[in-house]
Amino acid sequence: MKLDLKMCDELLGTTRSVRKRLDLTRKVPRSVVEECLELAVQAPTGSNSQSWRWIVVEDPKIRNELANMYKQHAYPYLHGAVDRAEEGQTKRVFESAIYLMEHLQEVPIHVIPCIKGVVPKGAIGAGLFASIYPAVWNFQLALRARGLGSCLTTLHLGSSEKAARMLNIPEDVTQVALVPVAWTIGTHFKRAARPPIDSVTSWNRYDG
Repeated sequence: MKLDLKMCDELLGTTRSVRKRLDLTRKVPRSVVEECLELAVQAPTGSNSQSWRWIVVEDPKIRNELANMYKQHAYPYLHGAVDRAEEGQTKRVFESAIYLMEHLQEVPIHVIPCIKGVVPKGAIGAGLFASIYPAVWNFQLALRARGLGSCLTTLHLGSSEKAARMLNIPEDVTQVALVPVAWTIGTHFKRAARPPIDSVTSWNRYDG
């Protein structure tokens, strides 16, 4: 089967971190999340370990608790960052992050991707993360293809032990993110402004 290259490029080029355009009023069916997770776990894993684990939170009380943990760590970081940011794209990004912080509890689905194992230092630690983040990205792409948005966040991990107790996560399983999931308000997204590839790419040796 020949892939539709134009459609693939559109999906890869326009899957944004969605914050202000998350629809906070529309329920996300479990079946849609499960479809996207079926595609998520097709991602490669180190040594074919298949050690990802997913916690899908729809309970409003648990979402509220997770949002409170997120705010505890996000508030000082984000407000300081937006005050220092100059006008332009970076400032808008921090302002949208503040919006998400203020409304995270209203997002209908929180997904906590986890990986079996405790993260050590060095190459093994890198390999552990490399076995979960491709799956998270697959999940986000699958959501985008179905008209949903998401955003990879990590600030709740400042309270990871508290979150683990609340979610019954065993000690040998590591949380790596919190992904808010909702339908998007509108489905048209543009490519982001990025530096030219030749300014960030070196061949054979790093040249700065």
